[in-house]
Amino acid sequence: MTTRSTFTASLSPSERAAYGRQARKRAPRSSQGSFRATADRPDPLGVIERQSESRLPELVPIRYGRMLESPFRFYRGAAAIMAMDLATMPDTGLTVQLCGDAHLLNFRLMASPERHLVFDINDFDETLPGPFEWDVKRLAASLVVAGRANGFSTKEQSRIVRACVEAYRQRMREFAGMRTLDVWYAQDDTDRMQELMSSSMDRTARRRTARATARARTRTHLQAFAKLTQVTAEGRRIAPDPPLITPLRDLSAEPADEQEKELSAVFDGYAQTLSSERRHLLRYYHRVDMARKVVGVGSVGTRCWILLMVGRDDTDPLLLQAKEAQESVLAPHTGGSQYDNQGHRVVAGQRLIQTTSDIFLGWTHVVGLEGRGRDFYVRQLRDWKGIPRPETMDPALMSVFARLCGASLARAHARSGDPVAIAAYLGSGNRFDRALTEFAQAYADRNEQDFEALRAAARSGRVQARDL
Repeated sequence: MTTRSTFTASLSPSERAAYGRQARKRAPRSSQGSFRATADRPDPLGVIERQSESRLPELVPIRYGRMLESPFRFYRGAAAIMAMDLATMPDTGLTVQLCGDAHLLNFRLMASPERHLVFDINDFDETLPGPFEWDVKRLAASLVVAGRANGFSTKEQSRIVRACVEAYRQRMREFAGMRTLDVWYAQDDTDRMQELMSSSMDRTARRRTARATARARTRTHLQAFAKLTQVTAEGRRIAPDPPLITPLRDLSAEPADEQEKELSAVFDGYAQTLSSERRHLLRYYHRVDMARKVVGVGSVGTRCWILLMVGRDDTDPLLLQAKEAQESVLAPHTGGSQYDNQGHRVVAGQRLIQTTSDIFLGWTHVVGLEGRGRDFYVRQLRDWKGIPRPETMDPALMSVFARLCGASLARAHARSGDPVAIAAYLGSGNRFDRALTEFAQAYADRNEQDFEALRAAARSGRVQARDL
């Protein structure tokens, strides 16, 4: 498919609603529930292997090892496979800035620049414009995959998905009736979270939500600093934990002064992408160490660096993460990106659909550290992050979390797309909710089959997997 333009600001609300209802002819809401792999579906393992070709070969077995831990872990690393599958289906043409990998673990609590705790999307590696339902389908299927891992019944899994999609639909209809600036300023802080969830939270869920909120406030950059560094004769430095954390000094054969020149060029390029007041703030810090870090599941094998910065002294740290940005998995199916730098693509997409982006968010282009040019985006390593733990959730709590994810995704889409048109497509009934529940079950089945294919490939030696 190629992304259609749906910028409808010049139309009246009734015309925008008519445009949304017209999309039902391109992709009837009932059709959103079907999924059947096409006869000529490419080998899913081939999709993953092609991604591995551009990654650090010594880290690729770790990626396969993590994906083999469970169907849910496989799902997290298989965004490219699902993008391929979604592109074969009829789409609405109602374009938004997609997260591109909207599974439930990519939603979490985090700090706003004003030091408020908010709930938002956290991962934008795959962000690109595309049909809104692709994100909703990836989120819905992730809930079924996670529910199966917890041993939930099919009825419980479906109830969770319906809670998520209903929250998305209802929130989108709310945005459709709001003024444009009110849509843009909307955010899910702790008060709004309570408002969104109050009708569906029992006493136990409220208590666990309160604990998660309190725990998120402790996950600061100072906690990460204490965990990831150690005292040396030269002062605080990043503690080695190879191959997961490997300081640059242990990776590079270049002399120290050459390394410093390269790092200075990288850092100066990144700083130029920040606003002037944030460049000024960054000048109060100086670089003292850098290390390569293995992160996530789907990202394993891409280059990711931790930069340790110090301000006044060793008790005044700043940890930045520079993560390689490759082409989005959506690009082959949506016409690609308008940005030459993939890091710029990630940052622009994040700023568009996330209400409270990190103040140090920027991008750069690196030449020299790996022998070739690569794009990166940069942000703080950790700042008040509350990471969900679906394996500890019962069906009731996962339903609460699903509603919060669905409502948050609707807010992101309403900022970048046309909430009036999308709300008109969805309608006031539950037809779309029911369809997405059917899709989520069907795609979870497909995910399990692809997971078994990877297991067979590991047994046969086609891929090498390493537990770590």
